[in-house]
Amino acid sequence: MADAFKDVPEFFEVELGESLLSRTESLQSFRELDPPDLCHVVKSTGRNGQKDSGSYHYVSGVDASSSASLAAYLNSLTYSLDEPGSWFGAKQPWKLRSGTYCCFNAFSRIDARVDVKIPGGVSAYIIDLHGDRHEATPELWQETSLSAVLRSVLYAEDQSYRLAGYRKLDPITTPEGELRFLQAAESLFFRGWQLGSDPEIQVASPVSNHLVSGLLKYFGDSARWQPLANLFEKLYVREPEVASLLAKAYIGMNEEVRAIQIAAAALESNPKSWTTLHVQVDFLVTKGRLDWAVKLAKQAVNSAPSEFVTWAKLAEALLTLNSCPMFTYNERDHHRMPTPARTHLPVKHFITDSGILDSSDAETTNSATDADPALLRLPAPGLRGTFAKAYSVLAKLVGQIGWDELLKTRSGVFVMEEEYRNVKAMGEIEGATLVEEDDSEEDEEVAEGADDNASTTALRGKQELGPNGEKLSAELPPSAGEESTAPTEEADPAAAGDIPTIKISVAEPEAEAKANGAPHGQGPVKPKATAEHQEKDKGKRKSVPAGEVAKGFSFTNKRLCERWLDNLFMVLYEDLRIWTIFRAEVAHFKTQHVAYRKTGTEWEILGDLGLRLHHKEEAKEAYQRCLDAKFSARAWSKLLEMYAEEGELQKSLNAAIRLSAFQQRWYMEMTYPTDVARYLYKLSSQYGMAKLANTLISMGLPEGIFGIMQGYLQYGDVFRVEGYDW
Repeated sequence: MADAFKDVPEFFEVELGESLLSRTESLQSFRELDPPDLCHVVKSTGRNGQKDSGSYHYVSGVDASSSASLAAYLNSLTYSLDEPGSWFGAKQPWKLRSGTYCCFNAFSRIDARVDVKIPGGVSAYIIDLHGDRHEATPELWQETSLSAVLRSVLYAEDQSYRLAGYRKLDPITTPEGELRFLQAAESLFFRGWQLGSDPEIQVASPVSNHLVSGLLKYFGDSARWQPLANLFEKLYVREPEVASLLAKAYIGMNEEVRAIQIAAAALESNPKSWTTLHVQVDFLVTKGRLDWAVKLAKQAVNSAPSEFVTWAKLAEALLTLNSCPMFTYNERDHHRMPTPARTHLPVKHFITDSGILDSSDAETTNSATDADPALLRLPAPGLRGTFAKAYSVLAKLVGQIGWDELLKTRSGVFVMEEEYRNVKAMGEIEGATLVEEDDSEEDEEVAEGADDNASTTALRGKQELGPNGEKLSAELPPSAGEESTAPTEEADPAAAGDIPTIKISVAEPEAEAKANGAPHGQGPVKPKATAEHQEKDKGKRKSVPAGEVAKGFSFTNKRLCERWLDNLFMVLYEDLRIWTIFRAEVAHFKTQHVAYRKTGTEWEILGDLGLRLHHKEEAKEAYQRCLDAKFSARAWSKLLEMYAEEGELQKSLNAAIRLSAFQQRWYMEMTYPTDVARYLYKLSSQYGMAKLANTLISMGLPEGIFGIMQGYLQYGDVFRVEGYDW
């Protein structure tokens, strides 16, 4: 298309300027760091009667320290316009007539904009939340620049924030730019709480906010802690709470003695600093002193009982996990734009010619058509924020003590439904009634906002809709032992398309089921309901004689289970049930000497499931089988992480090449900070940058792909990442 850019994504407007108007109207709804920058351009042929064309795209990483740098980006787009196909009889080419760059200032909650006329001048101004114009000042430009860098750093690999047509560039390319970043961070450090914080933090503070997260990610991913330690040394003089960050930086530099001395001195002046206590807890855990770590974690809980992270540190016991305050997860802000007239998502020629992405559009296809519904309905991938963290704690407990022992501990800590009914039958609790909620009343309460349990509402919201938008029942699918259509051992293995329950009498699957805490040939035991989750059908209840209840039982030595935790038990049960059946299937097909086949999407889901349940080797195998069937950026990313941890240089580079090509195809043109850069620099600390460079040369990569990989090595050399000089 002659009016489109060659290598820049575009969304063409129906009405000229509608994207700018929509952004202005949405300013009041922006929270925290807010959406990426918006670049709007107007193209014209200059002919009479020819309507101008308006388009826009999203971008991050552009230097927003002044109006001149933003105008330079708009001017660079003139070189991306398609040239006419032939000089003979060619139509008059499209030219860039004007452009507007919008960058949100998350500190002052304003939108900095730069208008460029080609040819003509440049005008910069500020739009407040009410749509009024103001003059831009140097202080506002500094805030805008820091906001832009933090968005670029924190949104670089955020899996929960996917935006079509989002172009990502390197936010910092020179040591001078990094120095300006540190100076701006020092100047605005104590206003960082205005940016908000991670979902696990309830209240943002000077040491727990997006500014601190961005600093730790940018310098921590390349293990360059020295500049960060220098910054925190200056801030520590002004704010003692910064001691936790300074100690963390020194631990990253392997100066543990200095770090512990700083943390101890800070706790003497402020014993209730939970962030400093957490630094000591993490340090003690790495040294194997769990008894000391538990004492400090309890002290942190007493210092900040309303924070989720303090309770999560102390989550070895279910009683502690039950007390975690859960927060409703808020998605990151997105642009709410009108439907574009058309979309232009070009592919660079060297990406296509390389042949690395055999199915580059595989990630955009609908996976619901080639995966088993039982896998697509797993609720765990939909967990976010504090719920995802709490689930990971439960999964870790299962990996350490097993499912049966976890259920036994659960029944020993929480009041179970059966116990509640038995005690009621004995008359030990007078006036207690079982609260029964029918479906209509529950729906009415949710609609009216009467249910103030935000954690339960958030979890239910993730499970009410299926992959195709249909409503799902609140009841879980039947357990493995209840499925009537499951094939037996004599069934034809090749005909098993879904995930069936297979009853096998060989020793290997029996051991597998036992290892997962499951009875032979079935999934894990379904957890019984606690007093919070009672059966709705009163007619099915059977009272137990009072004599069967243990004497001396009282509710004083137990407590009620939070509804969100009970839901997480059911989520974990469903994961374990599917995983146990999957491993039984694999063993069964292996004994029958029949190839076990799944689609690429199913292997990817099973790989994620294995990682959630801490079965690393099985997850790695699933990801490898996924890549045999299709291209999957997620599978390559997980394998890159595993290979880098194992020190597999050749396999890591192979994964990094394919992942980098995929990212370039979808306009992620940044080198750092990315997952690929983090793991490559981890390898460079083991093998040296020279060996990485020589290995890449020996692989005979196409010129364009080799240039992408060379960018990671050049960044490491410029910023002196560990291993750059050997």
